[in-house]
Amino acid sequence: MANFFRANHKEKMTNHELIHSAYERLAAIEIADGNHAELFFRGTDDLVSSQLVEFHPWLLTAGMELGSQLAGNCGVQALAGTGAMRARVEFPDVASYEAAVKQLKKLTGQNPSSPLAPYRVFSDLMQQAMIALQARLFHGMTFRELRRMQLDIECRTSVPGKFCDAKVEGDEVFMVALTDSTGFELCLTARECGGEAALLQRTLEAIQERDPDVIEGHNLFNFDLPYLETRCKRYKIPFTIGRHGRVAKSRASRFTIAEKTINYTRYDIYGRHVVDTYHLVRLADNTKREMDSYGLKYAAKYFGIAKPDRTYVEGNEITNLYETDLERLKRYNIDDVLETDGISRILSASYFYQTQLLPLSYQNCVIRGNATRIDGMLCAEYLAANAALPSPQAAVPFEGALTEASQVGVFQPVWHIDVRSLYPSVILAKRLSPTTDVRGTFLTILDNLRQFRLQAKDAARTASTAEERDYYSALQASFKILINSFYGYLGFAQGTFNDYVMAREVTATGREILGGMRDHLTAAGAAVVEMDTDGIYFVPPAGTTVDAMRQRIQQELPPGIEVELDGVFAAMFSYKSKNYALLEEDGHVILRGAALRSRSMEPFLRRYVDGAVERILLGRACEVAAFTAETEEAIREHRLPLADFLQRASLNQTVETYQEALKKGKSRQAVYELAARAKKRDYQPGDTLKYYVTGTRKKPSVADNSKLDEEIDPAVRDENVAYYLDRLKSLADNFLAALSQQAVQ
Repeated sequence: MANFFRANHKEKMTNHELIHSAYERLAAIEIADGNHAELFFRGTDDLVSSQLVEFHPWLLTAGMELGSQLAGNCGVQALAGTGAMRARVEFPDVASYEAAVKQLKKLTGQNPSSPLAPYRVFSDLMQQAMIALQARLFHGMTFRELRRMQLDIECRTSVPGKFCDAKVEGDEVFMVALTDSTGFELCLTARECGGEAALLQRTLEAIQERDPDVIEGHNLFNFDLPYLETRCKRYKIPFTIGRHGRVAKSRASRFTIAEKTINYTRYDIYGRHVVDTYHLVRLADNTKREMDSYGLKYAAKYFGIAKPDRTYVEGNEITNLYETDLERLKRYNIDDVLETDGISRILSASYFYQTQLLPLSYQNCVIRGNATRIDGMLCAEYLAANAALPSPQAAVPFEGALTEASQVGVFQPVWHIDVRSLYPSVILAKRLSPTTDVRGTFLTILDNLRQFRLQAKDAARTASTAEERDYYSALQASFKILINSFYGYLGFAQGTFNDYVMAREVTATGREILGGMRDHLTAAGAAVVEMDTDGIYFVPPAGTTVDAMRQRIQQELPPGIEVELDGVFAAMFSYKSKNYALLEEDGHVILRGAALRSRSMEPFLRRYVDGAVERILLGRACEVAAFTAETEEAIREHRLPLADFLQRASLNQTVETYQEALKKGKSRQAVYELAARAKKRDYQPGDTLKYYVTGTRKKPSVADNSKLDEEIDPAVRDENVAYYLDRLKSLADNFLAALSQQAVQ
């Protein structure tokens, strides 16, 4: 790893001071053929050039003897150190490499994914090439220099009321909007181009002409790209959106956000990256979980980029507007891609700067987990030094963070104090390192990232221009994400340098620090309300100041552990552990926890939670009973629209897979039962369905008594009143129980 410490910072800080790259302004890398990689460069003149370099695929084996047995190899190199994978075997081309992997399976009886396999395969050939060539993307570039293109299509249905289906002849694409980060805008229509086939051809030509490094869209993977590809096939038009006119490749794929598995159709476009802002929004909401929807229009409003004069069109209006008001529809389509660009500018810059550090493509940096990114960095550093890699440790259980709700009820005022990057700080303060990391790379990278982030934060504060401030802000944000993931990496089952004993020591130290802070606060007269991983909410003792309290606690902490008092709130409603509401001094309410804010919660319940919690925080808990009664009455009298009862659920597998699981005794689920009998749309993994419960029983079988939103008939009120009243009562009773519990504490 390059040494980045300097006497001054007159020159611009960049990531290449942390991780070396043999190439500057590398915008993309592709495996061109069996034994070459093609490198694409975005020049300072904004032009793109490329060059072919020799590339030999490789794998690792547990010793020279096994590696030497592999047919077709063109060299076996011993790696230094005691790691299990002590030999790197190269092959003249991809075909020889793939044949060797098959040979290893037969020789050892183990698949590459087996922890018992005496060999290691990096299945991503692009990652192999980056490690072998010591290449990283985007070195010497800023996010603003990346050519990003946004794409959005509009299609019309040939059957009124039914969702567009690319396989149906009449459900054509009739409009495509394209913008890019240079300010370019284009809206193409089938009418103006001379039909759908001509529109598709012109779209492909425009992409080639603009030559973007990245293609972006909202739900791009599961809608726009598959739709365009399917319609192109109808006219036998090659789907040539890659550089050099290469055809895009697609396959079913998945990635994980927290406990959710996201299924999608992955597209690999030669010489370009693909970023779906729908994925970016879901990833951004993973921690706070505040968003009610991940749709483009909602996300644009949430992130504050929706223009006051933005054109809105309902989905059922689109087909008709194409005939009656084409200009309005074009404005709507352009506004879609402009909002996509706005969301990307906010959310994707940190991934861009992380990519500068990682032997991964930009596209893979977005969808790979934090632990996988860290593993890529560590392995690349070892292999660059020709050092042997260890095998991951077998997983063992260990105790996690200290979390507890000391009290429930309403408290005012409430302060929040936390330890800055608690677990990374513990690791650095105690100089902890994984047992198998004999080179000390884990600690070196973490230390350098932390120091560099502090410098970037200082540079952002003192920046003289908005562009410079944005640059350093994005830079430090990318480091923060990686830094805070180093502890999680220790317990990552596939982590090459994982260490469960070290993870246990880190969490134990964290619990000790947080417990000491709690005890000190209590001794000082504070009332602790909630503790969660690295912070404490508490009612401060009378007569103290924020700064005095911070300094007092700081004095009790070991060297290297820093606290900050980062929140002062007018009131807090502690509902239960990890579920609470905060009232900011300006009146804004913040909800935390799935029990108070869940995307699967029906709109009427979310609205009820907002109203009840606001009354509780403002000291008007006595009004909650009346508010509950009003909501009950509205449900009984059918005064709420049916849309207020819609619950959201996503398909994580195909209906066919679900039905096979039923035969093996798995429980029935409403979302799959509804998808199976849907008439207006062929639902696929990754799709989100909205439905409501029908019938009259308070405890119905939801799988048998539900309807999709597409089946709503405004003239028929068949929502299950008893069921929804019970849902409301359960939540209201829980609120009252929390308040009553405080009264007897």
